Amino acid sequence: MSDSPLETVSSAHIPHQHGTNYLQIPRLTGSEARSAEALDKANNKVHVWEHDPANPRNWPLAKKWITATIVSMYTLVTPLASAIMAPGLPDLAIKFGITDPTVLALTLSIFVLSYAIGPLFAAPLSEVYGRVWVLHIGNLFFLAFNLGCALSPNTASLIVFRFLAGLAGSAPTACGSGVISDLFLERERASAMALYSIGPMIGEPYLVLQCPAIGPVIGGFIAESVGVQYVFYVIAAISGVAAIIGIPLMKETYAPVVRLRLNAMALDPEKTAVGYPVLTAHHTDKWAYLWASLKRPAILLTRSFICFILSLYMALMYGIYFLLFTTFPDLFANVYHFSIGIGGLTYIGVGFGFVVATVFGAKLSDKIYIYLTARNGGRGKPEMRVPALIFGSLFVPVGLLWYGWSAQAEAHFMMPIIGTSIFGFGILTCFLPIQLYLVDTFTYAASATAAASTFRSFLGFAFPLFGQQMFATLGYGGGNTLLAGFAIIIGVPFPVWIYFAGERIRAKSSLAR
Repeated sequence: MSDSPLETVSSAHIPHQHGTNYLQIPRLTGSEARSAEALDKANNKVHVWEHDPANPRNWPLAKKWITATIVSMYTLVTPLASAIMAPGLPDLAIKFGITDPTVLALTLSIFVLSYAIGPLFAAPLSEVYGRVWVLHIGNLFFLAFNLGCALSPNTASLIVFRFLAGLAGSAPTACGSGVISDLFLERERASAMALYSIGPMIGEPYLVLQCPAIGPVIGGFIAESVGVQYVFYVIAAISGVAAIIGIPLMKETYAPVVRLRLNAMALDPEKTAVGYPVLTAHHTDKWAYLWASLKRPAILLTRSFICFILSLYMALMYGIYFLLFTTFPDLFANVYHFSIGIGGLTYIGVGFGFVVATVFGAKLSDKIYIYLTARNGGRGKPEMRVPALIFGSLFVPVGLLWYGWSAQAEAHFMMPIIGTSIFGFGILTCFLPIQLYLVDTFTYAASATAAASTFRSFLGFAFPLFGQQMFATLGYGGGNTLLAGFAIIIGVPFPVWIYFAGERIRAKSSLAR
């Protein structure tokens, strides 16, 4: 048995600390650490918390799913803004006199740039102050900045407000996976993560922990009928409805913050410290803890090769996904001669793939995890998520090749749409196990998924900026063949390697649970 009473605390709820970075739980020194009384006291606190009704993992099932649904709703609203204006880009160019295609693409993708930066702050803040108010405040600022987009008089102001909207709107994406980790045990997470993922997928192109079905379809008809600026009014209205529902119904899920409030640490910090050391660090050295928390996503991304490679694959798929969005208006307007409104309907193909993957992928992931856990004597491991990832990765290049070469040949318009459906199925079937692996592996689930979110959003911002030049040079067939090659090189061998070597690598990392 360990000499330290703190090492008996469940890592599922207690962040690790390492020096001033709070990444490993420290040992108490002196007589208290050696005291059997202190050990019994800590064990008792852990036992009581694990069975406490206030523990989010012990909430009634209905309350858990209501919370997960609200988070999914928040995560639907904010990504919706990134894609909803895509079909209206030609009208936007006319409205503001934009002649440079890169500037026009920037009005769409600038949102994703700030969407990449936001999680670096939102996720760590949720691990200091709790998930709830980070989500609520982010949503309210998002509402305000979308009103700014609607009222923008020129291109510069639109780009600025789009940037700010992405910054505020990143909060649900940064915190959502953490909320799922707070509420559900490993064997329960796949279905909950699928529900969380379908929100962003229906709203935009990530992920993820995000579906172009609703956003561009709505945006196409709005832009065609009343003007592209009204898409932002619609987003602001939906954000307002989400706030009205979410603020009164959603309760705090982050265990350290819940325990902090329950134990009234401000009145008796030493009482809480024995069972929950990170709370004392948070309370007594707030700024040091905050700074350590803000650095955590970067630490996870740069010091964990598993986090890096999974984030890289997710980022590549997200960049490709966003790149497809910028090619849709040109392909279906100029080649197939669709109107703006009808052109928005072409995004339903990707959305159909997402919906099928949400249902099928969640069941597949759950069944594989339960089967492998049973074969391992009832002990689950994060690597048991990887077979579903390998399965999904096979569909990504197939979808890209189908879409690219059918578009190149100007085949019937349903052919490229079928290709996007296959791609959509593959990308979400991959995203789900990647998010589950990160949540299962790392103590700070929100920071780990925020690191992946930042990486992928940077590629989502960058890819559309060179997309038109690439497709102009290589054509739809050659360009998508190049992208499919990258998806094969990164998406096939590395998941297989992680399946066999992941446990050994995790055992050497102080960042993992």
